[in-house]
Amino acid sequence: MKIVIVGTGYVGLVTGACLSEVGTEVVCVDVNEEKIENLKKGILPIYEPGLDRIVERNSAKGRLQFSTNLGEVISKAEVVFIAVGTPPGEDGSADLKYVLKVAQTIGEHMTEHLVVVTKSTVPVGTAQKVKACIADALAQRNKEIDFDVASNPEFLKEGAAIDDFLKPDRIVIGIESDKARNILQQLYNPFVLNGHPILFMDVPSAEMTKYAANAMLATKISFMNDIANLCELVGANVNEVRKGIGSDPRIGHRFIYPGIGYGGSCFPKDVKALVRTAREYKHNLRILDAVEQVNDDQKKVLFSKIVNHFGNDLSGKVFAVWGLSFKPNTDDMRDAPSIVLIEALLEAGAKVQAYDPVAMKEAKHSLGYRILYTEDPVSAVKDADALLLVTEWNEFKLPDWKHVKENMAQHVLFDGRNIYNAKDMAEKGFTYYCIGIKTN
Repeated sequence: MKIVIVGTGYVGLVTGACLSEVGTEVVCVDVNEEKIENLKKGILPIYEPGLDRIVERNSAKGRLQFSTNLGEVISKAEVVFIAVGTPPGEDGSADLKYVLKVAQTIGEHMTEHLVVVTKSTVPVGTAQKVKACIADALAQRNKEIDFDVASNPEFLKEGAAIDDFLKPDRIVIGIESDKARNILQQLYNPFVLNGHPILFMDVPSAEMTKYAANAMLATKISFMNDIANLCELVGANVNEVRKGIGSDPRIGHRFIYPGIGYGGSCFPKDVKALVRTAREYKHNLRILDAVEQVNDDQKKVLFSKIVNHFGNDLSGKVFAVWGLSFKPNTDDMRDAPSIVLIEALLEAGAKVQAYDPVAMKEAKHSLGYRILYTEDPVSAVKDADALLLVTEWNEFKLPDWKHVKENMAQHVLFDGRNIYNAKDMAEKGFTYYCIGIKTN
């Protein structure tokens, strides 16, 4: 089967690489010539564990190719995935201009039946817009070519995307015809040998499923952060509360870890887009309004603790930041809590020294060179008045605390992910603050 993927961002590149891994012939298309040339050389635009090896292996075998010319490669395809960006507008709605531009190009160049699949996260009703756009382009050519439009939202976790794609817990596909169903069933059969289902449904339901899933997970995070802040006020331990409620199978342990808010490419954008869609239908999603507000406030919690300890004027103070990406195992800085925290520190006159294993290049796009980027965690704490744990990378979980302490000016630790133990840190001579537990 021959597949074309339009867009070589996170979703498109992972999708294309993993489809080629099972023997499918894939061409990944992007308008960015530099990105395509780099991909041909094995230089990836994103960091995702294991992705580079899959791209290299399948490129060498000719199953994975890269192009800037969609019109040229589309005539050989049976399925085209649209995986371009849908950036949020100022009102929170998803911008579909790139999706519809691809649809128009498909209609201008297709020569035989195609299944056109929206892989980008798009609002309910997008598939119908894509369908109309392709039909209009065909009409301009005076061509009558049969095609299907389907919805196949992705459920990839950054940092674990390869396993999520190769061994999915479910595949959601919205279709309008048996022909499209049969083609996509054949395409995805290699990925459901673990017994997990392909869930075929109507197209609007598939489009809504993606938003609803991310909104539910974002709700769990914000709910737990709200509870964590209350625990701290009343003297409860949020870690014990988390264990207590997570043991209930109706709730579960996942996504109930307190911290300093969610970020990334999915939750912030998708919650906003779902709220916006509801407003278009004159429906107010009050719970998700609150989820957003809690998350925005939670990103400021660590700074509030810093001010409570050091005072409002942080001039002359040096803060070490461990972790910049919104979560471990990715270089994604979109809506990362670290940005909010560091901006607040700089505004208060502080100096910031930061280290992240892979995200420092991306961080420079958001923070520039207003902070010092260091080569390792210990260099970041040199002469620091406090250490701020922001992203729970594995290499931060068991550092040489004696060496860390020797390099710091003051021994204060703000743990934004609750990965350390308050008693242990006190015994090591640190003043310790975390989320949801009253420690000082």
